[in-house]
Amino acid sequence: MNENKSPIVSNNPPVTSWNGDYIDQLYVQWKEQPSSLPESWSMFFQGFEMAMCPRDCVASNRAHKQSQVASLIYAYRSQGHLIAKTDPLGNNLESIPDLEIGEFGFSDSDLDEVFDTGHLGGPKRSPLKEIIRVLQETYCSSIGVQYTHIQNREIRRWLQAEMETVRNRPSLNSEHKKDILETLIDADLFEKFIQTKYPGQKRFSLEGAETLIPLIHSLVEAAPEHNVAEMLIGMAHRGRLNVLANILDKSYSMIFTEFEGYLPEDTYGGDGDVKYHKGFSSEHVNRNGKPLHLSLTANPSHLEAVDSVVLGKVRAKQRQLAKNSEKQPTHQDIVDRSRVLPLLIHGDAAFAGQGIVAETLNLSQLKGYHVGGTLHIVVNNQIGFTTNPEDSRSTTYCTDVAKLVEAPIFHVNGDDPEAVVFVTELALRFRQKFARDVVIDMVCYRRHGHNEGDEPAFTQPLMYKIIKRRPSVRQIYTDRLVKQGDLNLLEVKNIEKRFKEQLQKNFDEAKKSKPEKISHAADVRWRGLNNNYSYEPVDTKVSQKDLIRIAESLTTVPDGFNLNIKIARWQPQRMEAVRNNGSVDWGYAESLAFGSLLIEGIPVRLSGQDSQRGTFSQRHAVWKDVETMEEYKPLNHIDPDQAHFCVYNSPLSEAGVLGFDYGYSIAEPRMLIIWEAQFGDFANGAQMIIDQFITSSQSKWHRTSGLVMLLPHGYEGQGPEHSNGYLDRYLQACAQENIQVCNLTTPAQYFHLLRRQMHQPFRRPLILMTPKSMLRLKAAVSPVSDLTDGHFHPYLDDPKQPKNATRLILCSGKLYYDLIELRDKEQIKDVAIVRIEQLYPINTPIMHELAKPYKKITEIVWAQEEPKNRGAWSFIRPWLQFVFPEMVIRYVGRGYAASPATGSLIRHREEQQRIVEQALRDEKVRNDITILPEGAV
Repeated sequence: MNENKSPIVSNNPPVTSWNGDYIDQLYVQWKEQPSSLPESWSMFFQGFEMAMCPRDCVASNRAHKQSQVASLIYAYRSQGHLIAKTDPLGNNLESIPDLEIGEFGFSDSDLDEVFDTGHLGGPKRSPLKEIIRVLQETYCSSIGVQYTHIQNREIRRWLQAEMETVRNRPSLNSEHKKDILETLIDADLFEKFIQTKYPGQKRFSLEGAETLIPLIHSLVEAAPEHNVAEMLIGMAHRGRLNVLANILDKSYSMIFTEFEGYLPEDTYGGDGDVKYHKGFSSEHVNRNGKPLHLSLTANPSHLEAVDSVVLGKVRAKQRQLAKNSEKQPTHQDIVDRSRVLPLLIHGDAAFAGQGIVAETLNLSQLKGYHVGGTLHIVVNNQIGFTTNPEDSRSTTYCTDVAKLVEAPIFHVNGDDPEAVVFVTELALRFRQKFARDVVIDMVCYRRHGHNEGDEPAFTQPLMYKIIKRRPSVRQIYTDRLVKQGDLNLLEVKNIEKRFKEQLQKNFDEAKKSKPEKISHAADVRWRGLNNNYSYEPVDTKVSQKDLIRIAESLTTVPDGFNLNIKIARWQPQRMEAVRNNGSVDWGYAESLAFGSLLIEGIPVRLSGQDSQRGTFSQRHAVWKDVETMEEYKPLNHIDPDQAHFCVYNSPLSEAGVLGFDYGYSIAEPRMLIIWEAQFGDFANGAQMIIDQFITSSQSKWHRTSGLVMLLPHGYEGQGPEHSNGYLDRYLQACAQENIQVCNLTTPAQYFHLLRRQMHQPFRRPLILMTPKSMLRLKAAVSPVSDLTDGHFHPYLDDPKQPKNATRLILCSGKLYYDLIELRDKEQIKDVAIVRIEQLYPINTPIMHELAKPYKKITEIVWAQEEPKNRGAWSFIRPWLQFVFPEMVIRYVGRGYAASPATGSLIRHREEQQRIVEQALRDEKVRNDITILPEGAV
């Protein structure tokens, strides 16, 4: 017999000793390919095996097959997404070897065998083919799911029950389907109308991803049914105009007006940015009459930069909505964060490529930053600007970064709107139940290029050949509903006609009328705080009685609490200083300032790397019991009716955390909110938050902030990174009184400045260069009387006021103490030293008064320890020349340098000594004198 051919098989063979070899050959064939033999032979060999196998062997074989069924189920749950039909352009795998039944020891003859289904949704026992059908329908259709990376079994089981019992297939009535179609029509025709009326203008069209509108619409309809009162949205520019118009109900006429080039004054979103960056807010009432406040956060082109800003705003809103949030005697965290929902809408390339995405995800379960879960939507265009996925990420999916927080990830075909809506409502329920992040990866495409003037076929010719031939999702879904009998073509035509007429009417209005103003209910928390910047002094003194009360809480160790012996040693001295008008250092002045605000009902939030202790062991805002690790915050034990003090050690993140605290500050102006850098230059990692939000949001979007940034700064020979807070960068960004920049010299000034930040009738970000060596410098202390009297001074006169001074040195920060030390040591009588404490905004009239006490001044010197191209010199020089037009303004400091500071402690000390000596001793300081390294030309 030819070995390559199957034997001829009789259906009723006589089994005798004469045909044993033939039967053996059939048996081998049956073992390898059971379906190739007639059923009678299969039954014969099954019976043969049962007869030859002892009972325990049969049981073992059965148990093995059952275990393989369990393995098959797990394989589909973990890898079924790889063959799901999620790509509307058709780039889907049909199969993978790991999901073939042969991989689990099964053959076609096993398909009718009944097995236990375990936790698979449906009957407890089913034939193998039915089990496979359930798995394929659930995990390999329009929805692919990644969730087996989640360690929590309760979460996995919940997801399985929600998906497998319904096969991940929505059951929608005709009204719901019609609602989806109407939102698709709105989304599609809106884009086409703009393209017709304003061809070539940038709008970052949603075409190819129009299902985003029914997705968000289903969310805003369902959210109020799940206890959500407010939803804050952050998104980049693609599809933003569509979301503004069709979700937040920004009028079409206003959008058309912006295309015409006119901008309404005093709008919520501001008038200093392009139309697809602006924010907006509105009230949505769902079909059951339940309200939901919607807010879209203004966002720059640094795509994902808005992510943590939105979460900070959400955290503030949650606090405001929580019961007893203002006064929590037990100082516990808010338990229920479900009422405010953050929705972040990402692009696929940005989600994978921008590091701030990972930083923001990492905040999700941290004590000081969690918001009860974020709903992430990835509008997956399968392309960056012109970059293909294989060139933009090293992972299978753009969403793989979300696995780091064990978020469930739903991949869904954007051309199947019903599947998208189903997944959205499931994701909402998940977030509300488990208070965790969840990701929806809506796989779609971009019908045009990166913008409407771009030609995508230059770089993706094959993709765009497919896209050009593909009908819109609106047309696909219309055909589907008509075929199913849910509505007829006439109904669809009438819906489209009404919407087109509405668009044309709004377009005609925009052409004829002036830009309309947006009317929004004023945020009561901002009432009285939207004033212009003012130089008027603010009363920030605190009575000694209140200071004593605060000091008592700061220095009292609870019974049974084992405080570190070094910290305990300071407490009696601190209490004595306040009682007897002694002196306070920087850290103590800060604590007293915090305490004074807390008893006035003003809460304080401080976050940053190691902020609880303080990078330089200067704060100790949280005590740790050395035996039990129990935590105690003295500032939360001043008064039963005080406000709450929060201090958090942040993750090793700058952009994410600073963005979060900035977002918190724009939603909560009545709380002192502080972000602290471990060293000043660490803020470099958050530069896009500083540039795109903190320094410019007032100009771009009419949104201001009272955020305080603490940036340790000062030259102590610690090398380039740990010396410089890049003061010059902040001063370069100063304009239109947008921020406040200070470099202080006394604890009292710090005390009053923190209090001023909350008591002045407006809000501006405060950028503060904070000290390192000055924290323990004996000269850098303030008497308690300076806290109980006075206010913050933008400029501090020379305390000795030498009347015969011929040289006036102006300086800022730590260098002042080096100057006065040498001046006192050398008994120099003809030099006055004045400190510029607030570098911006500059009060010109007060600056004119600076030199008046010194009638014999012949020269003015600006002295700084930073290099000449850094620090305040470049910024302050024109101001000084304006104030003192008859004087030559001279410079003493380090020379131009590419690096902020030397890495040598010896060289640092030499340079510092030369700066001080030249500022004080030179008979005539040469114009723009600079200290250059040896050998420099």
